[in-house]
Amino acid sequence: MEKTTTQLSTPWEKYRAEFPICQRKTYFNTCSLGALSTRVASAVRQFTELWDVSGAAAWYGPWLAEIERLRERFAALIGAWPDEIAIFPSVTTALTAVASAFDYRARPRVVISDLEFPTTVYQWLVKEPGGVTLEMIHSPDRLTIPVDEYARAADAHTQLLVASHVYFTSGVIQDIAAVARVAHQHGAHCLIDAYQSIGQLPADVHVAGVDFLITGGLKWLLGGPGVAYLYVRRDLAAQLRPTDVGWFAHRDQFAFDIQRFTYADGARRFEGGTPSVAAVYAGRAGIDIVAELGVSRIRAHQIELVSAVVDEARRLRPAHTEELAGIVTIPREDPKAVVAALSQRGIIVDARPGLVRLSPYFYNTPEECAGVVAAIAELEKQGIT
Repeated sequence: MEKTTTQLSTPWEKYRAEFPICQRKTYFNTCSLGALSTRVASAVRQFTELWDVSGAAAWYGPWLAEIERLRERFAALIGAWPDEIAIFPSVTTALTAVASAFDYRARPRVVISDLEFPTTVYQWLVKEPGGVTLEMIHSPDRLTIPVDEYARAADAHTQLLVASHVYFTSGVIQDIAAVARVAHQHGAHCLIDAYQSIGQLPADVHVAGVDFLITGGLKWLLGGPGVAYLYVRRDLAAQLRPTDVGWFAHRDQFAFDIQRFTYADGARRFEGGTPSVAAVYAGRAGIDIVAELGVSRIRAHQIELVSAVVDEARRLRPAHTEELAGIVTIPREDPKAVVAALSQRGIIVDARPGLVRLSPYFYNTPEECAGVVAAIAELEKQGIT
């Protein structure tokens, strides 16, 4: 029988059908921006319809309720409790709230690596003149940071160890539980940048023992820009008093009390101002897709796709395979030229300094994996490298 849109042979094909761009292009850039699903688009329309029908009254019913639904959905995805989750418009604002919660006089040192995304480094780099000492540790291979390097750098004056769960240039997975153990051995805390992991890698923050974890909807959680998530361990949140906060951090925000500030319980005390509600609706719809499929199932399929990319890439130029998540990088002399040439062929990838970055997700196919690498090899023959 001929296959129809209602008789798809695998669950992956069924979900792929929810992403219209996959019918037009080969989309291999989830690590920059997840593809738009019809379900997320519908959720945003639901937000605008409520805005049109109810105006400001939408706040006191569906919109605030949707924020709490999103908090619960995300918490379940990472093995947390809802009161351990704060919602922000960006990872930067979440980082700023965390950075404001510490007195750096006794413990001024922040240990961070040279593989981190710039936003994570900038947060403490600009605080150095005010008493923060940034200890930069260096990757020996530009792929990952051995946990022993964190152990050597940490001491009794360390406030935070900052590490990526998946490094944004190499795609290599870090052992965040080991990083957490190193931090706690020195009486310090650990902050995990999980922007490139949550959604494609299983994670349980309680099992890992991390203190803070930050991620967002932009990439593997399929919610687009405008929503980010901060996990703060429950007992730690109760001890901290962040100073970069807004009215959503107040225990009784609708009392509008400007005489005193009373911190909300749990991670909500880190929150800022009014969130982007459209992004909240998109974020919840994106997480629903990930939760339906199951992150462990996504990871198993991701391994198949990444293996297919790496197997093909080895014929072109050696590619690393150590503990990879859904990111594979291929060294190129002019990555932007390669990305532009691939775009003309309907293949969407991204560039980082010296690298072309490929990031397949569950809506991609093994055939696309082979096709993308073959196209890069053909460009090399044409002198575009």
